[in-house]
Amino acid sequence: MADVKKLFIKTYGCQMNVYDSERMAEVMGGQGYVVTEVAEEADMVLLNTCHIREKASEKLYSDLGRLRPLKAAKPDLKIGVAGCVAQAEGQEIIRRMPLVDLVVGPQTYHRLPEMVAGRAPAVDTDFPAEDKFDHMPRRKAMRGPTAFLTVQEGCDKFCAFCVVPYTRGAEVSRPPARLLAEARDLVERGVREITLLGQNVNAYHGDDWTLARLVRELARIDGLERIRYTTSHPNDMDDDLIAAHGEEAKLMPYLHLPVQSGSDRILKAMNRKHTAEHYLRLVERIRAARPDIVLSSDFIAAFPGETAADHEATLALIREVGYGSAFCFKYSARPGTPAAEKPELPANIGDARLQELRDLITAQQLATQTAMVGREVGVLYEKAGRRPGQMVGKSDHLHAVHVDDPAGRVGDLVRVRITGSGSNSLAGLRIK
Repeated sequence: MADVKKLFIKTYGCQMNVYDSERMAEVMGGQGYVVTEVAEEADMVLLNTCHIREKASEKLYSDLGRLRPLKAAKPDLKIGVAGCVAQAEGQEIIRRMPLVDLVVGPQTYHRLPEMVAGRAPAVDTDFPAEDKFDHMPRRKAMRGPTAFLTVQEGCDKFCAFCVVPYTRGAEVSRPPARLLAEARDLVERGVREITLLGQNVNAYHGDDWTLARLVRELARIDGLERIRYTTSHPNDMDDDLIAAHGEEAKLMPYLHLPVQSGSDRILKAMNRKHTAEHYLRLVERIRAARPDIVLSSDFIAAFPGETAADHEATLALIREVGYGSAFCFKYSARPGTPAAEKPELPANIGDARLQELRDLITAQQLATQTAMVGREVGVLYEKAGRRPGQMVGKSDHLHAVHVDDPAGRVGDLVRVRITGSGSNSLAGLRIK
């Protein structure tokens, strides 16, 4: 019997990449590969890259450099680069790193088997007419009670700082019938919570359905207990989706709604096509529909041209909204984007402004968590805790919760009274 081939995947960045890595593992599973957590024992290494984070290309090339000794020791080892950096740089990756055997973009990873079987090096960064999901194998048994489900890819917004329209392409939505079928299949395999994914998920328009309609149909699936979605754009939060947050019990009271800046001048320079006032009024409407909702967001510090007054406007917006969490980054240029042509602010200014944003968000996060103490929430157990008899799961509001529950099992959805708050998690007791 031939030895089993082993596949190691390193995933960078967002939940979309986590989903893509799972699907690539399933595609290669059809070729006899099983996933390993140890790169040194792999027959194939895939680096699934993200171009959103700072110095994404440099991190990729650094990781590829660390693979040189492994490639030298195992000449038959296949090394592949996938994802958004692969899409952006294509043949340049192989030119700089000849040890790479294949480069595949996020829209063509269904072609991995033929690329691996073909002549190396191979590069495929097309935006093919066919839907890659048509070529995907059936989802495998899940390792836990939660799963991601990509419903939409690409973005048509063209924010001045963002590479997604160039690396993921135009907005494409998957047909709702296929999504409902995949969701039912996941539930049959033990999944109780599904997070709908998209670069601009609330722009979903499969067969003229809205995201709200998709959520409402998913909520009818017996056994599916929780629905979430990410990432959203403020301009695509329509009335029906806002209403769904108040009407659909399975749609969890948590929403990631990036704003990026509180300055209208900077928002215009970012090509966001909304104002701070529009965003604030939107938050009011969402909270009117679901008063207990927890909001998170994204912020960029020191965008080109940002003044001290612009920065203060962002701090003011944060104070007015009151977030449960947020991702804050110092601006860094992405090659090929309009903002990359503008002069950057001095590093020390960016560092100081980023720290102010993070300090304020941290204070709001701690206040949100502290306010949870004494409340009863649902918690879906995802794994055993570090201590005997302890379970760890996510609350309705996406907080990590540690629960002393010796009888608890992964996949249980239980009621918990929150008894304490730490820096990044809550503690609670199961309600009998």
